[in-house]
Amino acid sequence: MALRHLGKKGIQASFKRGLVLQRVAESTEKHISSTFLKYTSEGVAFSFARYINGFGFSSLSNSNGEFSPTLTSIRYFHASRKTLARRKDDPDRPLSHRERKKQAVKIKSKYSKQDKKNDKPPAEAPYVPPKQERMSKERDEKTVEVYEGMTLLEFSKRTGESFQVLQSILLDVGETVTSEFDAISMDVAELLAMEIGNKVERQHTTEGSQILPRPPVVTVMGHVDHGKTSLLDALRNTSVAAREAGGITQHVGAFVVGMPESGTSITFLDTPGHAAFSEMRARGAAVTDIVVLVVAADDGVMPQTLEAIAHARSANVPIVVAINKCDKPGADPERVKNQLAAEGIEIEDIGGNVQVVEVSAVKCTGLDKLEEALLLQAVDMDLKARVDGPAQAYVVEARLDKGRGPLATIIVKAGTLVSGHYVVIGCQWGKLRAIRDMVGKTMDRATPAMPVEIEGLKGLPMAGDDVIVVESENSAKMLSEGRTRKYERDRLLKAEEDRIAELEKREAESREGFDRVELPIIVKADVQGTAQAVADALRTLNSPQVFVNIVYSGVGAVFQSDLARAHACRACIVAFNVKSCKISSAYVSVKVFHHRVIYHLLEDIGNLIVEKAPGVSELEVAGEAEVLGIFKVLGKRREEDGVSIAGCKVMDGRVFRSGLMRLLRSGEVLFEGSCASLKREKQDVEQVGKGNECGLVMGDWNDYRVGDVIQCMERVVRKPKFISSESGAVRIEC
Repeated sequence: MALRHLGKKGIQASFKRGLVLQRVAESTEKHISSTFLKYTSEGVAFSFARYINGFGFSSLSNSNGEFSPTLTSIRYFHASRKTLARRKDDPDRPLSHRERKKQAVKIKSKYSKQDKKNDKPPAEAPYVPPKQERMSKERDEKTVEVYEGMTLLEFSKRTGESFQVLQSILLDVGETVTSEFDAISMDVAELLAMEIGNKVERQHTTEGSQILPRPPVVTVMGHVDHGKTSLLDALRNTSVAAREAGGITQHVGAFVVGMPESGTSITFLDTPGHAAFSEMRARGAAVTDIVVLVVAADDGVMPQTLEAIAHARSANVPIVVAINKCDKPGADPERVKNQLAAEGIEIEDIGGNVQVVEVSAVKCTGLDKLEEALLLQAVDMDLKARVDGPAQAYVVEARLDKGRGPLATIIVKAGTLVSGHYVVIGCQWGKLRAIRDMVGKTMDRATPAMPVEIEGLKGLPMAGDDVIVVESENSAKMLSEGRTRKYERDRLLKAEEDRIAELEKREAESREGFDRVELPIIVKADVQGTAQAVADALRTLNSPQVFVNIVYSGVGAVFQSDLARAHACRACIVAFNVKSCKISSAYVSVKVFHHRVIYHLLEDIGNLIVEKAPGVSELEVAGEAEVLGIFKVLGKRREEDGVSIAGCKVMDGRVFRSGLMRLLRSGEVLFEGSCASLKREKQDVEQVGKGNECGLVMGDWNDYRVGDVIQCMERVVRKPKFISSESGAVRIEC
């Protein structure tokens, strides 16, 4: 209503711009109303513009603060360019009516009806499940070197963890630390490293310790049946090879042999030569000083010979070659030397540094030369070890005795192991109750390079674990629990990775049309190393049709708990060199395979896999017939309704009515279908053998020619084959 009374367009425009702004105070509104009545319309325009944000009209007012309508003020009515630019760049300014309108138009155009018309319905596609991601550790494990008396500050620098994190872990395990300069033991350092996901390498200082020469540790390696154990028997005047099942070595043996010529002692490790015991040979090469490579003069270099060379090279251990069986008629030591030279063994005959000795274990010839070669190699290596201080040892083999419990065969590397010490071996711990040499004689202590058997452990350790001497029972328990947690965590991660890999493999095989079944197996053996070797050998029998799943692998006799576990998961039990309890009627369906020789075990399980495999369905040619004549039977009404009969002679195999017929002309397949009629001498028959003639009608096909070949196809199920090589390696071929 006020705009009608004013009657000026310029005043209307100024008033409209004023309506967009925020509401002014009540006192200001009264001042504006009084200005309407006091001044003319031009003055009212200036008074309105005074309260518009961003505009300045201070030049229009006089010293008393009153507006003067006589001043020329047209150029001051609108804002300057600088003011407009400043208002535009201000993010907190209120939007004008025009700007809000533009923004609303943009939002509306984003979801306009025109866009919706162009939208197409989503295409129907089969559901593809998301690919499972492999579980991985949060970070890669790194090896941290620790030593006795290390401060927390040094440990924090090597691991990259803060002092506060390490202090909280120590408080959780019951250790009190007041400063980052406090010293910690190697046991506590290893526990901290395991909690933060790192590995530990213990560094034992030799400063102030007594360093003395020690006997060499020699590992005898080579191919199966090349006379390794017989050679050791000749050196120590025993007959261990005669007591081995099947005449082959299937365990790792440790012996101390006194040399008859020099009177010194040498520690020997005897390793199996079968292909299934590769891990045992690798462990023997890791703990030894010298490797004696036994090669039969009549057989030459074989696969396990090459594997032994690779183990020795990876462990950076010198090799002494012993060419055995030189007394046999077909022996050719020169051929063996040439084969070794071709494999990169630099023997002394060609200017190398590898000694070669020709021996005979049966006639005990060349043993003095072998002894001389070993002692010469040991002198060149200058073998010494720390005698005092905590012992460092290595587990060669572990077994479970019925009366004495878990037993471990170890070789001391440094220090002295005393009966009554607390030790941690892998995840197991215990107080040494007794120490016995390899003859069975009890002794108080074990010095470097001495193989002994210890008892008193709470559980059975794994072959290849390190033996660590700790200060107290509390430290042993704490370290064992920490290792158990880490071992379980790593085992679950590996099991999950294996499960995902197996699922991916099964999906790929299912897409290719393979039908795979599972064969669960429980392995029980006499020693830990043999149990691992048997389990690994059985895993090599995996095939696209049968998956060998090792449910459990342990040491000791087969008990009712093992039968119950096998019955629950429908598994069979492999008992290698162990006895079995009486099988009750509830577990009659459980198959138990008792074996003492690895050859027979792998052969039986291989035949079981072949029997359990579903096989692959294939079409094969059962017989072939040649068309010799064509006979036509006319129809009753039309000639086209007649049937052509092929007079054939079976040239190979047999032709039967239920088979799939295939017509070939000049090697090209023209028709493939079922057999509608098969007759011989006007009699309907089911099959016709080789050399006989017959009349044959195939489905709707009537275009026969003399000389055509008709093949009878038969669908057969092809089973896999169990293949064993001379070296002992086995596989399943589908």
